Amino acid sequence: MTVADNNVATAAEAVIPAASRGERFTGYDVEAFEVPGGREENWRFTPLKRLRGLHNGTAVADGSVTVDVDAVSDVKVEVVGRGDERLGVAGAPSDRVAAQAYSSFTEATVVTVPADTKLEKPTLVRVTGPGEGKTAYGHLQLRVEAFSNASIVLDHVGSGTYADNVEFVVGEGAKLTVVSVQDWADDAVHVSEQHLSLGKDATLKHTVVTLGGDLVRVSPTARFAEAGGDVEMLGLYFADAGQHQEHRLFVDHAVPHCRSNVMYKGALQGNGAHSVWIGDVLIRAAAEATETYELNRNLVLTEGARADSVPNLEIETGEIEGAGHASATGRFDDEQLFYLQSRGIAEDQARRLVVRGFFHEILMKIDVPEVRERLEAAIEAELEAVETEETATSTA
Repeated sequence: MTVADNNVATAAEAVIPAASRGERFTGYDVEAFEVPGGREENWRFTPLKRLRGLHNGTAVADGSVTVDVDAVSDVKVEVVGRGDERLGVAGAPSDRVAAQAYSSFTEATVVTVPADTKLEKPTLVRVTGPGEGKTAYGHLQLRVEAFSNASIVLDHVGSGTYADNVEFVVGEGAKLTVVSVQDWADDAVHVSEQHLSLGKDATLKHTVVTLGGDLVRVSPTARFAEAGGDVEMLGLYFADAGQHQEHRLFVDHAVPHCRSNVMYKGALQGNGAHSVWIGDVLIRAAAEATETYELNRNLVLTEGARADSVPNLEIETGEIEGAGHASATGRFDDEQLFYLQSRGIAEDQARRLVVRGFFHEILMKIDVPEVRERLEAAIEAELEAVETEETATSTA
């Protein structure tokens, strides 16, 4: 099925405006957010000039994205107008770009897995950009109703400039596995807020994979509507020369007996490659018996690449099961390379093995074999590119 979106004080508080931290959004006023100047905490890492006007209102929608949904007959696919009462239930825009995207789309795509349904086959939702030089805004909502079990692959491809809001609504006792792939063409700019809402005893595995694009900024926010929710947020990214890849996460523990686990890993290569990872976890006073942990690791493969990593943890109650965070950025482990080379493995092959091992933990958590194989091939292609560049430099 094919449809088109027509134009479609504390660390945590510094990153997430108070009006959007768990409260139901009642309006989408772009002017409620100031135009960012680059000094704000939630914009200080983003090269605003490369946003092509998404942040200041000068990006006029002159194109549209295409949304293709490949799903079994049990899955319901709808194109709805702005007035649909289901839209916005998963969360509110937390910055001006997200608010602009919400105020600018005319039609939204809603994909629903009915209650008590177990899907044997993953649902593929492919979003194709508006095209080179074009700008579009969009909205997508993916719903898994009570006691259902489903896997969804959200695949972003093509060219252009695109800003959107994506909602994942997981009902009571439901289980959802999501893989969001940003495999854009080299010219693309994509700014996306992803809103994750978990009902009572709901389970969500949310994986973000960013490979392509000129600038990609993905901001997932997880909220627990009732007790017993369990969210695992995983990420894999590989930034090349000149690419800016930014992932900003917020986990809002506002109810008791919920669990969250965050693990993102990224590799960078080439001059000007830049990755940003911001991980914010808030455990509110009412969220007793919370268990949470967040981890970010970055592997810098060449000179001229930069990784920024900022974990934040705010705890308002001492009655928790556990909480922690960790972050590290570094180059190849010389001891690992030496160990492999001492056993007759060539240096270039040794480097490949180290990178494969670095990403292995994330890849093995991706439950969709087709996606996992595609990512393994993409990582191999990235490594071949850096080896070719190094060979050309050494022979110059």
